[in-house]
Parts: sequence; structure tokens; C-alpha cells
Amino acid sequence: MGAGQSRNRITDQDKAILDMKVQRDKLKMYQKKVQVVLDREDALARSLLLKGDKKRALLALRRRKYQEQMIQKTDDQLFNLQNLMETIEFSLVQKDILFGIEQGNKVLTQLNKEMRLEDIERLAEDTAEAIAYQNEVSELLRNNMTAEDEESVLRELEELECQEADNMKLKLPHAPAHRLPEHVAAEQHIEENEHEEDEHASSERSRNEPLLA
Repeated sequence: MGAGQSRNRITDQDKAILDMKVQRDKLKMYQKKVQVVLDREDALARSLLLKGDKKRALLALRRRKYQEQMIQKTDDQLFNLQNLMETIEFSLVQKDILFGIEQGNKVLTQLNKEMRLEDIERLAEDTAEAIAYQNEVSELLRNNMTAEDEESVLRELEELECQEADNMKLKLPHAPAHRLPEHVAAEQHIEENEHEEDEHASSERSRNEPLLA
């Protein structure tokens, strides 16, 4: 009976494996949900650029970059922890694995907060509350993004500007290859005047001719 209980006992390693599986499943679910948020942030950045609001467009792109990195870093961390557990004696890396799982849970909690679409819309609003939120987000991103991240975001902003400029060019009407309508109308007006003058001259000649007896 004691041996059966021993075989059924859940070890720390079993619990760690289960926790990592739960995290991986949650991460996959969040990846699908957060894509809607990322797409909206991209659309918002484009809209703000068209309005000339480059500062807020950049904030939307920074937030988008930050969220993409959170997903990627958590995925990489879970993958590394799984490999660590499979290749090294669990008792030797137990502390690192448990700490990694704890950090993963914190990131997943933060990711869940990042998926509110209404927060994205606040990035474009001018109310005092929205501006305070924008300043808060800006400060958070400043403390969590590297110089390399910032360069990447600036390049993305330039690409969006080029794309929107190209789109504007496509929407502009093409110059007509033929003569402008007003020129044609002017020619028609001249021809009508000449026709009227001919008719007037003909009428004058008719009046001046002697009548037959």
C-alpha cells in the first residue's frame, strides 16, 4: 500500500512540468488575443500620422513593440526552462525553474492587462485622464525599452510614413493627357461668337440690298 502511495505522489518536478504546460497554453491563447490589439495599434499609428500627430503615433508603435517583446520573451523563457528540465537533473536547477515559472506568471498577468482595446483608444484622446494615461505608458516604455528597441520603432515609423505617402499619391487624381476642359470650352465660345458675327453681317447685307420693284 505504501509503494502505491509513493508511485501516485506528485513530485516537485511533476508540478513544475504541469505549471509550464499551463503557462504555455495560456501564452498561446494570449498570442491570438493580443494580435487583435497589435493590429489596432498599427491602424491607430497610421491614423495619427495622417493627422500629423507623430508623437502619439510613435507612442502607439512603442507600446506595440513592447507587447510583441513580452510575448516573445515569455515564449523563449518557457522553451529554455523546458530544455533545462529535460537535460539537467531537476534537483540541480529546481530553484531556477521555479523562479522562471514565477516570473512567467507575472508576465502573463501583465499581458492580460495589455489586451484591453479601450486602452489603445486612450492613446489618441485629448482628455486630461487620457493624457495622464499616455504619460504613464510613455514612462513605462522608457524604462523597459533599450536603445536598440527605440531605433527599431523609429525605423518602423519611417516605413509607415513612406507607405502613407505612397497611398496619398495613389489617391490623387492623375493629370489628363488631353487639353483641359476649360480650354475646349473657350474654343467653343470663340467659334460661337464668330458664327454669331457672320450671321449679323449677313443680316446687315440683306437689309442694305435694294428692294425689287
